[in-house]
Amino acid sequence: MKHTYIFPGQGSQYTGMGKSLYENSPTAKELFEQANQILGFRISDLMFNGSEEDLKQTNVTQPAVFLHSVISYSTIANPKPDMVAGHSLGEFSALVANKTLSFEDALKLVSIRAKAMQRACELSPSTMAAILGLDDAKVVTICTEIQEDTGEVVVPANFNCPGQLVISGSKKGIEIACEKMKAAGAKRALVLPVGGAFHSPLMKPAKEELASAIEATRFDEAICPIYQNVVAKAVTSSMEIKSNLINQLTGPVRWTQSVQAMVSDGATHFTEVGPGKVLQGLISKIFKDAIVNGVS
Repeated sequence: MKHTYIFPGQGSQYTGMGKSLYENSPTAKELFEQANQILGFRISDLMFNGSEEDLKQTNVTQPAVFLHSVISYSTIANPKPDMVAGHSLGEFSALVANKTLSFEDALKLVSIRAKAMQRACELSPSTMAAILGLDDAKVVTICTEIQEDTGEVVVPANFNCPGQLVISGSKKGIEIACEKMKAAGAKRALVLPVGGAFHSPLMKPAKEELASAIEATRFDEAICPIYQNVVAKAVTSSMEIKSNLINQLTGPVRWTQSVQAMVSDGATHFTEVGPGKVLQGLISKIFKDAIVNGVS
């Protein structure tokens, strides 16, 4: 039996997140205060008391979810991961768990990533949509056809689980795609309340900005493999990890494929660390025999 620790991404945030950790763990309190200093504002106050709208801002959401995840992980007694993985932003939390990145360096990179993505979102009107109940291959084909026919950006962004795929692109492209997906038999094609087209070519300006920061950051030898989103396989090489982190901004999150790869490599027990239970639900749909639990 191999134990995998998995870490959620943007969208799992909620008002009050991390407050009990701060109040009940001296280690957690110290890490939160350290984060406030690194970021230059009291993100802990926004996490504990901020409104839903406050927490939706990308430059707050991403470090908030990262902090909750990593600080929750720090409270686990003697964790021994055989492998780790994170959904999008969650890869940075996973890289702290497997000792590739220090807490401080990972938080700085997450902050840079969030701000760069926010700026990229402001450059062009773009969004994302969840496509439910349609075969992955059909969704990919429709996206390709729309791009070829209209020139609009529309790409698969998150392969979350069988029958649930998120697409990303220009607002016009997503509008066209939703109609075509429904006509092709999708149960739902739902535009998401997000600020931009994450994991699409429209994130290229953010990718270039993040690349410089990642290349300048120290990555240590991993204590266990990370299954990265863009390649959906085990990675331990620091050079490969850096490259995959950079490419993740414009490439898809292959979560379904990553979980399947972990299972093929012996994973049976998955612990989601951080806010929410989204990944636990996805894992159960990808691999029904998985043992899943959470630490928040």
